[in-house]
Amino acid sequence: MRRLEQNAKMNDLKRSMAGCTLCSDLPLGPRPIFKISSRVKILIAGQAPGRLAHISGKAFDDPSGDRLRRWLGVGREQFYDDPRLGILPMGLCFPGSGARGDLAPRDICAQTWRSAALASMTDIELTIILGKHALAWHLPDQKRHTISQSVMKTFSINGPELVMPHPSPRNAMWFKRQPWFETEMIPRLQQKVRELLD
Repeated sequence: MRRLEQNAKMNDLKRSMAGCTLCSDLPLGPRPIFKISSRVKILIAGQAPGRLAHISGKAFDDPSGDRLRRWLGVGREQFYDDPRLGILPMGLCFPGSGARGDLAPRDICAQTWRSAALASMTDIELTIILGKHALAWHLPDQKRHTISQSVMKTFSINGPELVMPHPSPRNAMWFKRQPWFETEMIPRLQQKVRELLD
């Protein structure tokens, strides 16, 4: 009975989130994109959907997603269809583009939806934190650290949160300067993902 009530509450929340029009002035209009369920074990906490994701209606449906799926060691089908993999960006909609890439997610989105969405996913065992906005929310004590420092710290602790750089092609220079991330951290991430999903 408890699981049925959880699922009903989750469905109500998902409908409310999907129908959100708080930011009706967004350049491409509101189109909330997320993937949550009461069975989520691994949560990807990102920034906001990009323009290509907005067009397709699928989170990480772009080169960033290809890299992220490679990092996780999962295929496209599992990434989108497995209810144990959740995606909850800080901003549910594409925020628009600026001179240096996509704009930051709007604060009102996380203020309105994030706590309720996180509270509805009680089986999360691993949160993968992508980028500075997600880092500031999930690990506020580390928001003054560089992404490199936070990556090393969370991987060394091997706790329920792992900080990672955003998989965007715009971070190509970071990946080039930090070869240890791909050679040392990614195998550990993939092992952890396998343990949780196998």
